[in-house]
Amino acid sequence: MGRLAPRPLLLALLWLALCRGRVVRVPTGTLVRVVGTELSIPCNVSDYDGPSEQNFDWSFSSSGSSFVELASTWEVGFPAQQYQERLQRGDILLRRTANDAVELHIKNVQPADQGHYKCSTPSTDATVQGNYEDTVQVKVLADALHVGPSGQPPPGLSLREGEPFELRCQAASASPLHTHLALQWELHRGPARRSVLTLTHEGRFRPGPGYEQRYHSGDVRLDTVGSDAYRLSVSRAVSADQGSYRCIVSEWIAEQGNWQEIQEKAVEVATLVIQPTALRAAVPRNVSVAEGKELELTCNITTDRADDVRPEVTWYFSRMPDSTLPGSHVLARLDRESLVHSSPHIALSHVDARSYRLLVRDVSKENSGFYFCHVSLWAPGHNRSWHKVAETMSAPASVGVTWLEPDYQVYLNVSKVPGFADDPTELECRVVNTKSSEAGVRFTVSWYYRMNRRSDDVVTSELLAVMDGDWTLKYGERSKQRAQDGEFLFSKEHRDTFNFRIQRTTEEDRGNYYCVVSAWTKQRNSSWVKSKDVFSKPVNIFWASEDSVLVVKARQPKPFFAAGNTFEMTCKVSSKNIKSPRYSVLITAEKPVGDLSSPNETKYIISLDQDSVVKLENWTDASRVDGVVLEKVQEDEFRYRMYQTQVSDAGLYRCVVTAWSPVRGSLWREAATSLSNPIEIDFQTSGPIFNASVHSDTPSVIRGDLIKLFCIIAVEGAALDPDDMAFDVSWFAVHSFGLDKAPVLLSSLDRKGIVTTARRDWKSNLSLERTSVLEFLLQVHGSEDQDFGNYYCSVTPWVRSPTGSWQKEAEIHSKPIFITVKMDVLDAFKYPLLIGVGLSTVIGLLSCLIGYCSSHWCCKKEVQETRRERRRLMSMEMD
Repeated sequence: MGRLAPRPLLLALLWLALCRGRVVRVPTGTLVRVVGTELSIPCNVSDYDGPSEQNFDWSFSSSGSSFVELASTWEVGFPAQQYQERLQRGDILLRRTANDAVELHIKNVQPADQGHYKCSTPSTDATVQGNYEDTVQVKVLADALHVGPSGQPPPGLSLREGEPFELRCQAASASPLHTHLALQWELHRGPARRSVLTLTHEGRFRPGPGYEQRYHSGDVRLDTVGSDAYRLSVSRAVSADQGSYRCIVSEWIAEQGNWQEIQEKAVEVATLVIQPTALRAAVPRNVSVAEGKELELTCNITTDRADDVRPEVTWYFSRMPDSTLPGSHVLARLDRESLVHSSPHIALSHVDARSYRLLVRDVSKENSGFYFCHVSLWAPGHNRSWHKVAETMSAPASVGVTWLEPDYQVYLNVSKVPGFADDPTELECRVVNTKSSEAGVRFTVSWYYRMNRRSDDVVTSELLAVMDGDWTLKYGERSKQRAQDGEFLFSKEHRDTFNFRIQRTTEEDRGNYYCVVSAWTKQRNSSWVKSKDVFSKPVNIFWASEDSVLVVKARQPKPFFAAGNTFEMTCKVSSKNIKSPRYSVLITAEKPVGDLSSPNETKYIISLDQDSVVKLENWTDASRVDGVVLEKVQEDEFRYRMYQTQVSDAGLYRCVVTAWSPVRGSLWREAATSLSNPIEIDFQTSGPIFNASVHSDTPSVIRGDLIKLFCIIAVEGAALDPDDMAFDVSWFAVHSFGLDKAPVLLSSLDRKGIVTTARRDWKSNLSLERTSVLEFLLQVHGSEDQDFGNYYCSVTPWVRSPTGSWQKEAEIHSKPIFITVKMDVLDAFKYPLLIGVGLSTVIGLLSCLIGYCSSHWCCKKEVQETRRERRRLMSMEMD
């Protein structure tokens, strides 16, 4: 039997899975309502996923057999005539809650509304699957519930906190059916509603939010008096109980195991007013006490409560007269059990029934401020509980602690005065005339700087350093970095002496300095509190600031000389307003005015620093590495010599002198820089004049051909032996149609016959050779397209002097010649044509081979079968 029982359930589930049609649903069972109440019947369609709204029709039948049209969501003329008026008034209406749900709502239920209600939906499906209508029965009962206050309650109740009160409500039902009543007490305070205590229809008590603890402790109770009276009892009223009380009664009926609320009524029972408890706390307004003595404050309490209430007293302390600020903290507290909570040096005692005294022993400066007395009254509740009935805060009691502050004076002295920039500065701040030398006093210092300004300008002081009560030093923004670098030194020599030293005083350090000495007194908790500040008179750090002057004069002892001789120049230096100067010298050379070979170019030759270390700068003549000498003759005089001068050495020579001042031992600071007058080297010679030109027999070539370029040198003026002439020749190219790009060095040949060729990115090669004394040939082998452009040569002549030394002449440049590289059309298309013809031939032969194979192997079987079929037809015809 146990195995066969689930079969009907399985068959039902199988049937639902197969059908899966649309189902219209209304509440199951019978709905019971009372005349005059509201009725709402929901109706929804399951398994509906359409995007539009589903239409619904409602019909009514008093007997359940023939239905009358009641309302429709889509057809206006659907309702019967007898319901038109109620629909127009809005007593009967349809509320759509979703696309697949609607609700029939009747505002005022009448006895004629008892019957059967059918909800149906029109079918638009091709095949009917499921249930398209559903019916629910509604039963209407007469109003048999009576609710009202029990007895004749007063219009208003006035109570004090802690007093008890009772409220009664009468409720009874004469319904012929078996119904249950549920009752709820509700408190109204303005727009807010609050449930106090509820008796449900199942006979269970349920306290409202906030009343749970009072209900469980027995302070709030709900009792029945007789057969139809309900009593709300509160043993001790609190301020939150004030307001209007309503009694709400609802009637419930059980239908097929489910409870339904058929109606609800409410009645105003009473209005309760809770009179607040009068409470006041008074303390003395102004109190003055000497340091080290005892502070005594009394808090007097006044109240109108004479019952069993217990006070709780708390003393607060604050630096401000407002007790609501977060800076207040608790000094002592006496709770309602008369237990005192305080620190060892603070006592709180109960003097009499309404007076409480605060005692602070051994007061100090930190006890100066405002004192507040906070009082709370607690009343006993049910089951040994307590609740607060009143609280108040007294006005502040201002307490001033008088103490004997230290008496002293502060003097600031400049122990080291700077005379120049970079000199040290030392200040000494001393405490004198100290009248209180107790061990409980210590001194700290703060250093300040103020810039020198005009008398009408506003000057602000900048903090350099400050020392705390524990002698911790903190730097200001102005001195932080320099103090970390060791330039600012702050020290404490003795108990009453503080020093400040600037290792290297700058012009920005000039100004007024002053110190502030703070006296700190020791407190009860071993902490230190600042009690007094004394300012010193400012001292002025200043020195006459004159601009540094540096003058350099250059002269030439031997003004006339010829090429190959030694050039000598001396530079005399004089300075002013520079402390202990040392000089560094740099020799520069410039081309004379009118020389366009390298205009506005300054060449650094040799230098000598302040430590007398010589360095060659841009002297690049390898043959004369030792040809220049710079030496120090005296502290303020320097001599420059250049041996075996060349014609190319012509120009303007100067001395650039920099004065350096010592800084902290081996370091140096640049003080001033000056430039001497120029000394000119001008060779008055009547030697030959050289010119250069470029010639080519092949200015236009085809790619791959040889390009020949000749650099021809012409000599004018005095005739020279070919053995007395030598040339440095360099070839340059600008690979563009104009001269807008930078020239590229191709190849060079020096006067000793050494050839140097630059690296190239294409395949053409270069060669450079000397064809005659005054001709040089550049050849480009296997020319490429990139070899087009402007070509020119640069020549530097060398001439042997009568003394046998070689003199370098000025560099000359030829005019450029443009070379064009053309492309050979036949040669350019030869390889593409050969490749195309070859590929075409290979593709043609491959196509023929594929066609032959396909016809020979793939189609051979089909041809034989066709021939057999023809033979069969011929034999049949013959038969």
